[in-house]
Amino acid sequence: MKTQTPPAVSAGISLPALAARVLLASVLLLSSGCTIYQSIGKSVGAFLHPVSGPDFVHIPDDEWDRENALLYFYRTHSQWAADEIESPSVYIDDKHYFNIRNDSYTWLEVSPGERHIAMRRPLLGLEGLNSFSLSLIADAALRVEPGKIYYLRYNELTEPEQAHPDLDPEHPLAQGDLQLVTRRYAMQAGEIVSTRFLNSDLLAPNHAATSIVETNEDMDYERKMVMLEEERELEIERLKEEGKYESASWFWPFGGGPTVPLESEEKMEQLEREYAQLELERERREEAESGGGWWIF
Repeated sequence: MKTQTPPAVSAGISLPALAARVLLASVLLLSSGCTIYQSIGKSVGAFLHPVSGPDFVHIPDDEWDRENALLYFYRTHSQWAADEIESPSVYIDDKHYFNIRNDSYTWLEVSPGERHIAMRRPLLGLEGLNSFSLSLIADAALRVEPGKIYYLRYNELTEPEQAHPDLDPEHPLAQGDLQLVTRRYAMQAGEIVSTRFLNSDLLAPNHAATSIVETNEDMDYERKMVMLEEERELEIERLKEEGKYESASWFWPFGGGPTVPLESEEKMEQLEREYAQLELERERREEAESGGGWWIF
């Protein structure tokens, strides 16, 4: 059995003092464009707000698109978790969706591909700045496939008795407090079936139990575009070294450039076409779902 000591205590810093430091740093850095991780107003723990939703049940197959993937998050009961004042935050692709309390479960429908999953423990709702985290519980990339269901188990005291056979033993989700487990383990061990649905309410609002596919697709597009822009810069530097780049004339600063087509720009154009097609499909789907239009009368 593992035991946890709050990071602030183990470092010899009182919790109020650390909270004051983090709050001050947040205020100072907010205006500078830094990423502030926080779940203020959402991080209440089970001690103050026990989970009261219905018992676990899989969502019906017709309520999610089998071209996507489904993630179940669940947290088994422990006295430690039941006495918790603040609950950990769950992020997908660097976006906060919910804080998971004792003896609870929820789900998210996600786009296929590589999804980044992170968990952070808050202190008065504050969790970190940029790459710094007060307590980073999990930080892992999980590649998900269309039509598949994944079960992520969180417990800070005990690890699952069985490792997931498809994961490398060194994978972040094959060790630690948040681990990927098989459906058989989650169901037969009697763990997820004993949990209750994590409702969203005034005391603990969350954005789970829904599809976040469009958000995933948008973030994938932005991430790929940034990578291609970096690739373009490297390609230009390489062409300059190979003598395939003309510098601008002194009398016409807007001239010059590579003398051969840029592979990176072709990839960027292809990515833009694919994203435009994706947006068109979304518009068609929204129009079909709305009945093809609206009526004044």
